[in-house]
Formats: sequence, C-alpha cells, structure tokens
Amino acid sequence: MHKNAGALDPDRLVARADGPLLVCDLTQSWAPEGGGGISTYLREKRDYVLRATPHHLLQIVPGAQDRVTVNGRHIFAEVGADPVRGSPNYRFILRTGIVRDLLARYRPDIVESLCPWVLPWTAIRHRRAFPDTALVAGYRTDFPNAHVYRVAADKFGDTLGRAFRWLSYGYAEITYREFDWVYTLGEQAGLALARRGIAQQSVLPLGVDTTLFHPARRDPAYRASLGLRGGGPLLVYAGRIDNEKRADRLLAMFRRLPRDLDASMVLIGDGKLRQAMMAQAAAESLDIAFPGFERERAELARALASADIYVSAMADETFGISVLEAQASGLPVVGVAGGAMPDRVPPGLGLLGPVDDVETMAANVVRIWQSGAAEMGASARAMVERRYGWDRTFERLFGEIYPAARRVAAARLARRGVCHSRRPQFSEALPG
Repeated sequence: MHKNAGALDPDRLVARADGPLLVCDLTQSWAPEGGGGISTYLREKRDYVLRATPHHLLQIVPGAQDRVTVNGRHIFAEVGADPVRGSPNYRFILRTGIVRDLLARYRPDIVESLCPWVLPWTAIRHRRAFPDTALVAGYRTDFPNAHVYRVAADKFGDTLGRAFRWLSYGYAEITYREFDWVYTLGEQAGLALARRGIAQQSVLPLGVDTTLFHPARRDPAYRASLGLRGGGPLLVYAGRIDNEKRADRLLAMFRRLPRDLDASMVLIGDGKLRQAMMAQAAAESLDIAFPGFERERAELARALASADIYVSAMADETFGISVLEAQASGLPVVGVAGGAMPDRVPPGLGLLGPVDDVETMAANVVRIWQSGAAEMGASARAMVERRYGWDRTFERLFGEIYPAARRVAAARLARRGVCHSRRPQFSEALPG
C-alpha cells in the first residue's frame, strides 16, 4: 500500500481490480445442517457464484471444529463453535481471532456481514488493516425490535424494553455507518435505518427454489406417516419453535379451532419451546406432530406440499423465506399483520390478523378452509413464480449492491490518497 500525491478517481480505482473478485460471506450464527434463512441464502449464493460468475467465494461459518474446505472457486471455512442452548442445530461464533486470521489470510475484495452482533466489528477492524476492502452489511433482522425489545420487555416491562430498543438502534447506527453499503430485506427495515442516518442502502428481496418447493411434491400418505388422525385441513409451520417466532401462539390458536373442522397440525423445527409444547399437546390429546428439525430440503418440500395451510405467528419477519417456500408449495398463509408478513401475503393469498390474536388466527384458518384453500394456494404459487427467484436476487447483489459498495470504498481511499494494495492471488492463499 502506498501514498499517491495526486488526486485519485474512485471509478478508476474500482476498475483497477480487474479479473474475478474474492467475495466473503461472514455469519456468526447458523444451522450447519442447512436449516434457516441464512443457510438457504449461503447455499443458493454458492451455487449462483459457481454457475453464473467468474468470482471466488469464501464463506466463514460456525462449525463443530476449525476446518477449511476448498472446492474449486469455493472456500468453506468453519470456525469451531458451541451449539446454541435450546437450539442445538445452531452454532454461534465467539472466537473472533480465528475469523480475523482467515480474513487476513485470504484478503477478500468484499466482505458481506450477515449478522448484527460481534462479527460486523471483526469485519470493520479487518478493513482498518486492509482499507481497500469493501464492506457490505445485510440487515436481515430488525433486531432491536425482534430480539432486544421482546426479551427486555418480557423480563423488565415495556418501559425498560423500549429503552433497550432505543439503545440497540444506537448500536445499529454506530455499526452500520462503518459499512460501505447496507441492504435490508424490506422497505420498513430500510426506513428504520434511514431514520438513524444510514443512507447508503438498498432493498434486496430474497428468493425461493420453485423447482424444489412445488405442489407436485404432495404426498397423500404424509399425514398418516406422522400418526395424525384428523381428516380436515393439515396446518403446517416450519421454523424455530421458540419465543422469537411466537410458536406457542400456534398451540393456543389450534385449541380454538372448532372440533368439527377435524384439523391436524405439524410444527417442523426445534427450539426452546418444543419440549414444553409437545407435553402440552400430548396432555390435551391435540392432533399435533412435532417431527423436529428437518435436515433434508427435499423432505421439507414434501411436508409443505402435503399440507393445506401454512400458519405463522411471527411478528418481526424482515423477509420470510419460509413463507415463500410454503407459497411456492401451493399453500395459502394465515399469519399476523406485522413485520414483512403483509408484503409476503397480499390480499387473496391468505389472511392476516393482529399480532398475538389467536382467536382471529383460528377464525382465519376456518375462513380459508371453507372458502377454498387450494385455489388460494394456487394463486400464491403463481405469485412466487412471477416475482421471486434466486437469480434475480444475486443479479441485483452482484450487479448493483456490490458495485455501489466498491464505489464508496474507492471514494474513501481517494479521499485518503491511498491506492489499492495487492491482494494475494487465490492460489497463494490456499492451504498447503
């Protein structure tokens, strides 16, 4: 790295990095077996990069042990991390020194941070050592509301909950102003950041694999395979069974369904509430199955297509990939009018009610079943086919968001009179 006395043109600095880029995904928490929205995003992004671009991709994730696997242009770096208590399929990185070493070793052109907690600052500190790194942040969860406020309000009351939320938005402002570009998954999250002065941002809609998640995967024997008895609608939910997702509201909703509806429900996933909810359902002889965390995506697709209505009480979704997967499988949605749910479920594709109103949720299940769930599900499938596809997501990421971040990074370097330093060639950074 060297100083240049003359003025530098940011566009020229961007153009200097000719040839393939090395892009890094950085996530602190995920399910190594493949569940969850971030896991889906990482897998789909890997496939897109290798199929449709000349770039290299480094993905740093939690794992059972430290391990780096290189497969052509894809580097998969696992950082040993303990399972999350209550959600054992998820792991959470705390050993930031290992992450710093990986970033320094590979020197990515772009680092995309996918979590809001510790690792964004690991990326920021790396950029201070290597200032030609462009930083992109995915604001994928409105965590001051979805995490901090909810937990604090439950423990300390609403007043302190709102105070902690205000402090969390302050942390978000300090953190994301350090990034060259930020993307949100919806307009509302973008407005929340804009109110905090985060102006360099875009909306990045995610996608769904419409070939995998398809009504044709419906299996008439699926309900019986779970030991469910009902002959009416089969309700399904897929995701963490915990407080954040308000999974206990689904149990409360099910209790309020009329007996003559003869409904059944399957809650696919794991989490802190699962055992208690299983015990409650068994004690009340409710026709509900809890098959646990589904590692196989094809099996999840089968489960969704074999149900009749998707249900979710989650009020803080910033996008809702699981909702899209259900819609791609031909299901109408019963949910709540909070977070991104109104964007995912416009009129005609399901029914939404007030947050935590389990009476209305139960009534909406009955209304959809009696008015034609299959027809509404077919409309949901058609909407997904028209509007959502992973190629569209990554074309925008690589074609708009990454170039915007690199222009901001180049302008920052130009103001400081700093030229790009030489990043090691991909082959130089490989193990051995």
